[in-house]
Amino acid sequence: MNTQYTITELAREFDVTPRAIRFYEDQGLLSPSREGSSGLRRVYSGRDRTRLKLTLRGKRLGFTLSEIRDLLDLYDSPTDTVPQLHAFLATVKRHREVLERQLEDLNATLEDLAQYEVEARTLLESGARGADALVSDARST
Repeated sequence: MNTQYTITELAREFDVTPRAIRFYEDQGLLSPSREGSSGLRRVYSGRDRTRLKLTLRGKRLGFTLSEIRDLLDLYDSPTDTVPQLHAFLATVKRHREVLERQLEDLNATLEDLAQYEVEARTLLESGARGADALVSDARST
C-alpha cells in the first residue's frame, strides 16, 4: 500500500508543529518527496510516518537526534537484525545509566529538602528567635 501524507496530516496526528516536522527533515530523519509545479509541496510516505513516530518515541526516551538517526538508519539497512539490536541495547543501556544517576541525585536532594523542612518547622515551633537563627545560618552559606 502506497499511502501518502501531508505535513498537516502528520502534524495533526502526532500533535507536533509542521515546523518540528521540517526540522526533523533538515536533520535527515525524514525524506518526503516533492510535488507541485514549484516542488514545494512535501508528500510523506508511510516510511516517513513510521520514522516520525519512532523519532518522537526516541525523543520521549531521551535519545539525541543523532542517536535516533543512527538507529533508524540501522533499521533501514538490509542487513540482519542482530547488529541493530546490539546498537539499540547499547543506546538503551547508556540512557538507563544516565537516568539512574539522575534518580540517585534527585533522591539525595529530596532527602536534603526533607531534613531542611524538619529543621525549619522545629525552629518555627520554638519561636521567632529560632527563625532568626535559620535566616542567619542561610545567609552564611
